[in-house]
Amino acid sequence: MRWPSSLISVILVAAGLGACERKADYEHQAPPAPATGKPAASGETKPLVFNPDDVKSFKVLPAKFEYDKNPITDEKVTLGRMLWYETRLSKNHDISCNSCHDLSTYGVDNKQFSTGHKGQLGGRNSPTAYNAGHHVAQFWDGRAATLEDQAKGPILNPVEMAMPDEKRVITTLKSIPEYVKLFKTAFPEDKDPITYDNMAKAIGAFERGLVTPSRFDKYLAGDDKALTTEEKTGFHKFISLGCPTCHTGVAVGGSTFQKLGLVKEWTDLKDLGRFDHTKDEKDKFFFRVPSLRNVEKTFPYFHDGSIATLDETVTKMAWHQLGVEAKPDEVKAVVAFLKALTGDLPTEYIKKPELPPSTPATPKADPS
Repeated sequence: MRWPSSLISVILVAAGLGACERKADYEHQAPPAPATGKPAASGETKPLVFNPDDVKSFKVLPAKFEYDKNPITDEKVTLGRMLWYETRLSKNHDISCNSCHDLSTYGVDNKQFSTGHKGQLGGRNSPTAYNAGHHVAQFWDGRAATLEDQAKGPILNPVEMAMPDEKRVITTLKSIPEYVKLFKTAFPEDKDPITYDNMAKAIGAFERGLVTPSRFDKYLAGDDKALTTEEKTGFHKFISLGCPTCHTGVAVGGSTFQKLGLVKEWTDLKDLGRFDHTKDEKDKFFFRVPSLRNVEKTFPYFHDGSIATLDETVTKMAWHQLGVEAKPDEVKAVVAFLKALTGDLPTEYIKKPELPPSTPATPKADPS
């Protein structure tokens, strides 16, 4: 891979406001080496020496996110696509995966909290489904290890799709002859292919193809003209401020957990984050770092959907995570770069298929 000359020049720059020392991460995760230096005091400029890995750690998106425990096949993807849009996987036949993760609007519904069964609201903002195959874990607290694990959760969640149990899901799918045929085709070696696990595998296989390459990928691949001068300046500032301490890699984030309010306390933070899953004191207020791919389109921001604009988000992140009081021109530059991460939607891949009709044996919608 040939790096653009302007990208290489980032390594040589030695100006910026500051970066935080990364706190030790979790389990098998190897944190990226941050730019050296300490958070700058208000009004102080702290020069930094850049680590080349801060640049090289940004990677071009793959065509899909492979997973050896669930090999992607055309048959699984075809089935998974149908299940993604299937409202009969919800108790009242009115909610699908796509309801909260609308693929036509970059995998989100742009609501603070998504609406579930009987109009109930979830307690956390729905993250995008695009490029999620790269995430170290799923959900804000990382309670699901894989996309396949995550696909099982909302269907049985009483606030979301509210199916009473796995048995109802299997009964529904087995009552529809076309699904019986599709499961047999997707899982030919299984004697009884319609299982809750196989349903999740099909949805996961489909999600692993939800990839949105952008002009940033062309830039990383060596096309120096893929980004405007303003966007390149923003990328340089993004690095000099220390943002790649957490937002790096293929998805520009998503690969680690981090404490919200790492340097400057985040006031009135009631959500305990990863602690809710692990019950480990050191995990309090830690959340999975979100990917910044398509971040221009995935508002509102944070786990609680509390911030509406990118400008305010960048300002708050600089202060609370890095201890930096970002200037308006710096925020503007970073936002310009972030908008260059907006990718192309795979319109043919996400096109809603025609779903098979119910039969007399299909459980009826239940609004209770």
